[in-house]
Amino acid sequence: MSGSVLAIYISAEAGAEPQPIGAAELVAGRGIIGDRYYQRRGTFSEKLQDSHDWEVTLIEQEEIERFNAQRGSSLDAGSFRRNIVTSGVRLNDLVGRRFGVGSALLEGLRLCEPCAHLGRHLGIEVVETMVHRAGIRARIISGAEVGPGAPVSIDPRSAG
Repeated sequence: MSGSVLAIYISAEAGAEPQPIGAAELVAGRGIIGDRYYQRRGTFSEKLQDSHDWEVTLIEQEEIERFNAQRGSSLDAGSFRRNIVTSGVRLNDLVGRRFGVGSALLEGLRLCEPCAHLGRHLGIEVVETMVHRAGIRARIISGAEVGPGAPVSIDPRSAG
């Protein structure tokens, strides 16, 4: 299974609208340079400080399109407040596995379920519609610069 990165988003401050960037520097144990969580300023930073599941979030473009079709909306990928938008790879299958994003190595930690915070931004229907479809949280094992077009692939040594 392999896919690719379509877009990358960061928010410099908690609550700020995510902005697309042309390339991102993923740093092991820290996150994406320039993102709120890298600076420990995310909405849930204190609650999550001892875990690594705030380092990077990913979502499938296919799930965004499914949501828009089902709800008759036209939300862009940044609206879902995830860092990396992918295509061609089922992200839920990467929980508990290591996978590559370009030259970076990540580990899928858990599903990134829609929460009340996302519901306030997009409307409460996003919570019910995107359950188990809103992407994953991952930690960065080894960092690298990545950008749109970078391949996403399962590490063949990964369990699963």
